Amino acid sequence: MRKAVEERAGRVLASVPDWIWNGDTLPVPVEHIADSCFGLYVREVDDLSAAPWVPSLRSGQTLSGLLLPGAGEIWVNAAEARDWPARRRFTIGHELGHWCLHRAGGAVWCRSNTVDPPDEADRAPRRAYPPEESEANEFAAALLMPAHLVQRHYERLRRHDPQGCFAQLCRIFGASGAAMNRRLRSVVASP
Repeated sequence: MRKAVEERAGRVLASVPDWIWNGDTLPVPVEHIADSCFGLYVREVDDLSAAPWVPSLRSGQTLSGLLLPGAGEIWVNAAEARDWPARRRFTIGHELGHWCLHRAGGAVWCRSNTVDPPDEADRAPRRAYPPEESEANEFAAALLMPAHLVQRHYERLRRHDPQGCFAQLCRIFGASGAAMNRRLRSVVASP
């Protein structure tokens, strides 16, 4: 399934008009793609639990984002968006993944620990996730960090600045360290 999700994200990027993204400039303008290509309005909301059909949350549990397909909206946790711009981008990509892969089921909400988890040690094993969440994460990673661009920039930066390569990749792609680390492991044979 991972290959199919990667290919779907690639088809989305290939269909983006040049005036939105030329296929090379980074970071990938995920919000403009959601808006201009899919008609999805991205809204930053302080209390995502106020959205229709949101399930009860346990104490301390938060939502990172949700997709309201009927309204054509992606809601993003406003506090996370302010504090972690890279996470905001990933959340938008994740919800766009739900739009492209899973929207037939109605509203989709995503808890913070299932969208771009901080690192391998702080999250449940991948198999414990609902498969749709893993697929949406894979879609977001492929959309925001296209494999050919990750490889190109990784090889260039590794030659010229091996010590700063990782931090520069995160900055160039507008990605968190955790997301870039996972993407490098899946794209680059031996980092």
